[in-house]
Order: sequence, then C-alpha cells, then structure tokens
Amino acid sequence: MAAPEHLFCWEGDFGLPSVSTDCLTVMAYAQFAGAPLKIHKMNNPWRSPSGSLPALRTNQNETLTRPSDIIIHLRKQKYNADFDLSAKEGADSLAFISLIQEKLLPALIYFSWVDSKNFADVTRRWFSEHLPFPLGLILPGRMHRLQNERLRLLRGGELLEPEENLEKEMLLDALDCMNLLSQRLGRHKFFFGDSPSSLDAVVFGHLAPVFKIKFPNSKLQQHLQTLENLCVFCSTVLQLYFPPTGTDPAPRPPPVAPDDGDHVPHKRRKQLLSMLFAVGAMLSYAVLTGILSVSLHQTGALEEPPDDEPETHEQEHQP
Repeated sequence: MAAPEHLFCWEGDFGLPSVSTDCLTVMAYAQFAGAPLKIHKMNNPWRSPSGSLPALRTNQNETLTRPSDIIIHLRKQKYNADFDLSAKEGADSLAFISLIQEKLLPALIYFSWVDSKNFADVTRRWFSEHLPFPLGLILPGRMHRLQNERLRLLRGGELLEPEENLEKEMLLDALDCMNLLSQRLGRHKFFFGDSPSSLDAVVFGHLAPVFKIKFPNSKLQQHLQTLENLCVFCSTVLQLYFPPTGTDPAPRPPPVAPDDGDHVPHKRRKQLLSMLFAVGAMLSYAVLTGILSVSLHQTGALEEPPDDEPETHEQEHQP
C-alpha cells in the first residue's frame, strides 16, 4: 500500500476546518472521494513545499497548488467523487463551477479583502494574529495587494471602481449565483442526490466561510441565511465530514472597538515605540535566521525558508 500523500492547508477557525476557500474545497473533495491524505494544518505558508497554501506533495515528489490540479491528480489516483455522475450531470457540474468562479468568487474576495472595514476588523486581524512573527507584520499587506490584483484580473483586467459601486456590482452577481445554487440543490442532501461530488466540494469551499465568518459588512451572509437549504447543506458537510475535535480552536470573540477615552499623545507615543521595537526585532530575526542577508555591496531580498516538515498541527485524513 502506497504511503499517503501530504496536503498542506491553512489552519481552521470560526468553526471551519480551514479559513481558506481553496483549502476547504480540496479538503472536502478529498473527504468525499475517500483519498487517504495526511493533512498538515498550519499558519505559516512558507513552511509548505510551495511557499503557499494549499499545497499537495505527491508520492512522485511533485507539488500541486491549484485546487483544480489537486482534484485532477486525485482522480488519476482513482479517488473520483464524480464517478457515478451521468454525462449531463457532469456537464451541469462544470457549468455551475464556472458560474461560481465568475459570479461568487469575486464577491468573496471583495468582502474579505477589499471592503475596508471587513479587511481591518476581521481578515487582517486574523492573519496578523495567527501568522508567526515577523510574518504577521509583513504578509497581511502583501496578501491584500495580491487579492486586489486577483480581483482585477477576474474582472477582465479592468481598473477597480470606487468601493461603493464595486460592492453593488459584486453583490448582485453573488446573490444571483446563490439563488441559482439554491434552486439546483432543492430538497436534495447534495447537488446530485445522496452522494457528494466535486460540485459539492466547490460550493462548500465558497459558501462555508460566508456561513460561518461574521464580518461587519455581512450582506452576503444575510442573504445566505434566507436560503435555508444552502445553510443546511453547509451544516451537513461540516457535521458528516469535519466533526469537531478536541484540538479545534475555541470560538473567537467579536472585534472590540478601541477605547476612545485613551489620552491621544500617550497613545501615539506607545504606538510609535511599539512600531520601532517591532521593526528592530523583525530585522534582527531576519538577519539571524538568514531570511535577510547583508553584504558590503548590496542587501539581499527576502528568501523562502527551506522545505522543512511542518511543526504545526497534523491530523490523519480518514476516508
């Protein structure tokens, strides 16, 4: 029997097995197909084989990062969640997956990374708190820029409109997509009957964060809550395939607003001292660990750390 392959994913929170849409999609498909993967949940993408998450390290020492490539690889290994689909059902599945990527995914990126309050209060806060030092000071801003560029490319390379206009357009497309998914699911347990497929994995990966993560601007979540069958679908997948374990993090408290009674000069002085200390510690850490190298002629750039085995939570993926 071949050794299990290794899947590296963002760790979970908010009652989810992972906070990443792509990771949730791959993890759900592996569960549906019964693929015996060894899952490494982590909060440091630089410790994955590719420097990004998700990442699948195959038994042939290949590293796959795109969810579609990982799913295709698992199918080639005879772990196919779509085996029982008819030709028409297979075509319908591809059509709905394309619809999700075109209409729902841009809104998810917008409400997580572009909406200023959602990004500041939830997304940036989560990554800043969970990434190890000094990455918590560096990567959230870099990820913010990459997601903005990703959204621009999804929109055909157009310049992003003012936030208010962009939100309205993203929201309308996403609500239409969720309505169509709700109509297609109907009263079924899964989209094609009693057994989940790749479409179920993609829908779960995209809707579970909307279902579970509470953002200040919660228009997507408010609409999802009106579609009872999609909420039941998300709950069913979580209960059947991702039951809570003793190692799951406790529910996070809501963001706490800063105390406006702080003395402003004293508060600013503390912020400045904290920033100077953090920058100094970050540079010291970078030099000592070799991330940053300095010579008489030039300063080296950030380098990815070596491909070590992760020291974070690991769990066996049970088929």
